[in-house]
Amino acid sequence: MAGAPELVDRMRAVRILLVSPDVGARDLLRVAVGSLERRFGEPLTFLDAPDGVVGARIGLRERPDAVVAMEISSQAGAFSLARDLRGAAEPYLGPIVIVLERRQDAWLAEWSGADAWFVEPVDPFELADRLVGLVTRTQKESA
Repeated sequence: MAGAPELVDRMRAVRILLVSPDVGARDLLRVAVGSLERRFGEPLTFLDAPDGVVGARIGLRERPDAVVAMEISSQAGAFSLARDLRGAAEPYLGPIVIVLERRQDAWLAEWSGADAWFVEPVDPFELADRLVGLVTRTQKESA
């Protein structure tokens, strides 16, 4: 049946992995990127992780369309998460966005392999715009 795989691809939900030990922060990120559903014309689903260890495990198993992680001061923070995802035997190639507490940590975000980073407080429209560009680029590259 011609066009069937294309229809299935379009019906697939865009999956976003949100990583933060703070449930409230994950809820705020969910709201911030919620406009992606309308912009993609596809449903959004969210995967949640409380830290970088669980986030890396979920990211490598589930291969979400994007990862958005809040940086926390621990060995299981967003920088570690990004390094683990990028350095895996079968690396995660989707976009990784890190939300920083301090502007001075931008170099760590770049070093870790993040595609983009924002300093708190995050403008939800800026975050959504950047995610749309990153996810769209990744989808085109893998097509």
